[in-house]
Amino acid sequence: MAMRGPRLLAAVLTVSALVLGACGTGGGGSGNDAATEFASCSVTAGVADARNEPVGNEDVIIAAFVGWDESAASAYLMGRILADNGYNAQVKTLDIGVAFSATADGIVNALTDVWLPTTHRSYIDQYRARMEPLGCWYDHGRSTIAVNSSSPARSIADLATMGSDYGNTIVGIEPGAGETKLIQNSVIPEYGLEKLTLRSTSTAEMLAALEQAHTDRTNIAVVMWRPNWAYAAFDIRDLEDPKGTMGGQEGLWNFATKGFTDRSPRAAQMFTNLILSDENIAGLEELMVRKYGRADPEAAVSEWLTAHPDFEDRLVSGTLT
Repeated sequence: MAMRGPRLLAAVLTVSALVLGACGTGGGGSGNDAATEFASCSVTAGVADARNEPVGNEDVIIAAFVGWDESAASAYLMGRILADNGYNAQVKTLDIGVAFSATADGIVNALTDVWLPTTHRSYIDQYRARMEPLGCWYDHGRSTIAVNSSSPARSIADLATMGSDYGNTIVGIEPGAGETKLIQNSVIPEYGLEKLTLRSTSTAEMLAALEQAHTDRTNIAVVMWRPNWAYAAFDIRDLEDPKGTMGGQEGLWNFATKGFTDRSPRAAQMFTNLILSDENIAGLEELMVRKYGRADPEAAVSEWLTAHPDFEDRLVSGTLT
C-alpha cells in the first residue's frame, strides 16, 4: 500500500521539523532492509499467554498517527487493555515521522500501525536498530478503488467503458497522498482511464461523497484502503486490479522502543497477541468516527469491548485467531 501521505503537507512538515529537532533524528538501520525482513507477516507468530510474563515497567505511551483511523483504533484499544491489566497507559497523537522518531528515542514506547513492507519502509530502515517488532496484527492491508456493490464495474479496467455510470469521476483523497500518486501515475495510464476525472480533495470529502451516494442510491467510485470503517458503514466492494497498479498486500505491525520487551514483558506479549479481523477493526473505527466524531476514542473502545466481552481475555491469554 502507498502511504496516504500528509493531510496538510506544510503544517505536517513544520510540526515534524520542530518535534524531530527535539527528539533527535538518530538513524542507521540494523543492516536488514525492511522490505526483506518484513516481506510477509503471520498474525499468530509469537502469540502466547501474557499472564505468564512479569508486568515490569508499568508506564506505557502509545503513539497514534494523525488522521489514520485504524491507528487511533488500535492504539486506544491497546491502551485500554493495558490499563485494565495494571499499566499506566496513555495514547499520544503524532505526525507519522514524529511518532517513529519519538519511539526510536524512547519518548514514546510503542506504535500499533506500522505498514510493511512498503508504506513505512523508509522509517523502519532508518530506525530499525533502535526499535523492535512486536508482531503483525492484520495481514492484508492494501489500497483499492471501491464502488457501491450494486454498481456494474467489477474491475478497474471496466471503468474505461463504464465511466459514465460513475459520473466519469473517481472520488479521491488528499492531492499529496500516496494513493493519489498511484492513480495518477499508474492506474489511469495502465487502464486507459484518461477520460475520467480524479477528484482529489480530502479524505473527509471522499467519505462525505460516499455517504451521500449511499443515501441517494447512486453509483460512486472512490479511493479506499483496507482496513477502513467504510466497509462496515456502507455496502461497497473493491474493484479487481489485474495489473497490480494499486500496489501489493501489506501487514500492519506493532513496534516498540528497543528493550521494551525486557522492561515490560507482559505488555510486549499483549501487543504481540493483538489480532483484528476486518469486521473488528472496521466496527471499532466506525464507532470512533461516526458515533463519537473522533472526539472520545476511549468511549468508543469501552462500547466496543462491551459488545465483544471475550476479546480482552482472549487477547491477554493469547487465544485470538
